[in-house]
Amino acid sequence: MTSETPTAGPATTDRSTDGSTDDPTAETAPGATAGADVPATLASPDVLIGSRRILLTPHNCFACGQLNVHGLRLDLHARSGRCWTELSLPERFEGWEGIAHGGIICTILDEVMAWAIVGEDVWGVTARLQVEFKRPIPVGALIRGEGWIVRRRRRWLETGARIVDVASGGELATATAVYVAVPEEKQRELKDRYAYRMVTERAGEAELPEKVDWTP
Repeated sequence: MTSETPTAGPATTDRSTDGSTDDPTAETAPGATAGADVPATLASPDVLIGSRRILLTPHNCFACGQLNVHGLRLDLHARSGRCWTELSLPERFEGWEGIAHGGIICTILDEVMAWAIVGEDVWGVTARLQVEFKRPIPVGALIRGEGWIVRRRRRWLETGARIVDVASGGELATATAVYVAVPEEKQRELKDRYAYRMVTERAGEAELPEKVDWTP
């Protein structure tokens, strides 16, 4: 998500050993072929609003779009004003040798906060983002980004986020941000653009994984 473009959704791939997908909502990207760069199937984001899951068409967002072969392709999970993702950054996102670029870290923090508000059925744009880097983040290290809503005042939403080292649990970076919710008419337009729809979630699948600690 950027300060100019409202959030769009992530996509995940869940394929069996024979290349088929267990997700009936999965879509094949136009012109996509199987391989290391482009997944053969593209599914909707793991975002629940209450007991209903949102579905979006695959898209080109640098942070969460599976169509963007140069992007992060974040696998985001959102519930009730909170969002998390886990990943290891490859060398193409390097700044200093062996260290993840700070701009990429900002992108991850921005995205988990942006999707925390999508989990409340709010689409918005970033008005302000403040980041504190606590320790260098090595490329290849398994990290987790977590974002949450702190407070909402009309169209303004205040959020917090952090990146932690999965192995040690140590905090690597933190952020706060303010998002402005787009007007209802614009949100309807964006939902149409991304083929937004909702389906009822199956019982027992609405909980976040136990490994996520939401203590700021």
